[in-house]
Amino acid sequence: MGQTATQSQPGSPARGLAETLNYRLVAALSERRTRRIARGTSISAGPLSHVSSNPPAPLSALEEAVLIVSTGLVGISMHDVPLRRGDGIFMDGTPQMSIPSVAASSADNAQATHFILINDEGTWLLQHPQGRNALAWMKEFPPDRSQWTEDQWIAAAATMKRKLYPERLDFPRRWPYYFAWNKVISNRPGTTIFLPLVDTTRQMINVLFILLSEPDGERPLILDDWSKFRPKKLIEWAAWFGSLLRLVPKITYQPVAGIERVRSKWLQSDYPVPLGLASTMRTDYEALLHLQNLMLLTHCMGLGGWIHAAVGAPYVFERDPSKGTFGLGFRMTEPKKWRSWPPLPAPLPNPVGLDGVLEALCPPYVKSMDDAVERVYEEKFGAGGVYGDRQVFSAAYRSPEFAEAYFRTAERPTKETIQYVKDVCNYVYDTYGRFPAHVNAIHVPGVWLQVSHLEIEYYDKFFDQNLYSWQARHDEVWGDHSPGGGR
Repeated sequence: MGQTATQSQPGSPARGLAETLNYRLVAALSERRTRRIARGTSISAGPLSHVSSNPPAPLSALEEAVLIVSTGLVGISMHDVPLRRGDGIFMDGTPQMSIPSVAASSADNAQATHFILINDEGTWLLQHPQGRNALAWMKEFPPDRSQWTEDQWIAAAATMKRKLYPERLDFPRRWPYYFAWNKVISNRPGTTIFLPLVDTTRQMINVLFILLSEPDGERPLILDDWSKFRPKKLIEWAAWFGSLLRLVPKITYQPVAGIERVRSKWLQSDYPVPLGLASTMRTDYEALLHLQNLMLLTHCMGLGGWIHAAVGAPYVFERDPSKGTFGLGFRMTEPKKWRSWPPLPAPLPNPVGLDGVLEALCPPYVKSMDDAVERVYEEKFGAGGVYGDRQVFSAAYRSPEFAEAYFRTAERPTKETIQYVKDVCNYVYDTYGRFPAHVNAIHVPGVWLQVSHLEIEYYDKFFDQNLYSWQARHDEVWGDHSPGGGR
């Protein structure tokens, strides 16, 4: 094993925390395994059956806090990039959506992942502060967590938890909610679940800003690969795209007015960006990296961890207690009606959020897609925005002078670029009656992580002890986990 607990020390939360913080990463990588069976779970499997005599054993407040905090802030990101190409032409220098950082790599630091926490005490939304509030939070809870007390871990986690419902998110144990062995062992009493949701709206708009800030002659046409792309204003900028016909033979274009924009090389069509191919704009990668971090940390703590296909969209949003569906209860907006359906999810209701809690950047939470684009611009360049608040931006630099030099050099999107982004976003909304169309506003990657104390007696009966020896010593290291202990 990667670590060996000190035999002379009695099991305690302090000892468990120390062992977790000292666990070697390389060991965790090689020892990481899926371990599914939570304490208190019985298994019917013929000759491999097991009847548990244990009650469920929820995670302690400290154990849960360590996991929760790991999804939050870890420090400040750096703008360690060139602003000019080798030929001297300026490149986009303002791609990021946030300055404070999280542990998972995030496309343009969008931090679009929002975790739903599910435990015996209810269903929660995990959130962390931004901007100056983030600086204040990290001052109270410094990124160097090796010196944190148990109370600090629990207090930091408490600031991130927002209770949504008093009961577990749960559904009838049948298809389409659960399938295969998930019906029996997923989301059981005593387990803690981390369900990632991804707000695709802000980052999708931000990616358009980045792509359309390319130099003249390299700026791509954004096209709809599900339909002829002819937005009311963008059509003025289109031309006869012979090369595009060869790339996308099922899409036809006709010569239109405004060919001077193509001739002036403001827009190029040789290498377009299809919205369907781009789909989530890679925004969901962050959620998957968070889950890997949590899985490694779960092993370091001597807990069972299981990433598996969970209740997916649209079912996870259903909430009707009379039918036994205790989902998230999201607002769903109706799409445009179609005689012949475009690919999914365009013809389906769009999960846009929980009013006042988690709201995607699209109607009804904004008046129009023009407003949505302007909101992203304000969040980035307004007085309190990513590139507007000098105090936050300069936190990564040795001297505020370096931050000021970056501000003076980095270019912002032009008015022409802003208008083009609006045209694309309005086209999507006007055509499909929803934004985005090629992915849901609140995207569900379709997996969740279950964390639990393991039913060690089951593993002792049937499995090689080397595959779970650290988990078998969990209570010896962390202390008693009888029902209610530590919570």
